[in-house]
Amino acid sequence: MTADFSVQRDKMVEGQLRTNDVTNVPLLSAMREIPREVFVPAKRRSLAYIDEDLEVAAAGETTPARYLMEPASFGRLVQLAAVTADDFVLDIGCATGYSAAVLSRLASSVIALECDPALAESAAATLSSLGCDNVAVVEGPLQEGLAAEAPYDVIFIGGAVDLVPEALLDQLKDGGRLVAVVGRGNAAVARLYVKEDGIVSQRRAFNAAVQPLPGFERPPAFVF
Repeated sequence: MTADFSVQRDKMVEGQLRTNDVTNVPLLSAMREIPREVFVPAKRRSLAYIDEDLEVAAAGETTPARYLMEPASFGRLVQLAAVTADDFVLDIGCATGYSAAVLSRLASSVIALECDPALAESAAATLSSLGCDNVAVVEGPLQEGLAAEAPYDVIFIGGAVDLVPEALLDQLKDGGRLVAVVGRGNAAVARLYVKEDGIVSQRRAFNAAVQPLPGFERPPAFVF
């Protein structure tokens, strides 16, 4: 029996997003329309709409596993960024491209940054097939951002980080916003960073236990 993904998308929106205070209408519409299942490996496609982080790339000898962020945390984090139709967005750690697809429906244009060559290639192909013509997939180190195209109205970090590098905050426009989940496991917190008159302030938004992104680990402390 073939899964009815359109029904699963509706259930995701009503049962996972709305019940977690995701109320932004354009965002809900985007997540109701974007076929999340095409961004998931074929063998896991039936799990595309479960309410937990979903592995989309297995760990290698030198690379960690990569995940599609659970819908509720993803929706709340995007909503926190308050993306508008005029915004230029940097999506850091796009993996297979789902986050970039959703952001493309909300923003003027999106740069999707990915460090894994295979994931970047997959993301570019899938986004192209869906007609996401305002997204450019770029391969590079996630923690460095993409200064060559800065400044950005919004920077979205698609996974948990130990810290937000100053290099990324420097790439925000005045009035720009960066959203990230900072910390590990149940101690992690979604934070909003806003640049005003060249000064970045931040605030705690909500608890969010999501899988980490590579490259944002805190340097080990020196021990005597």
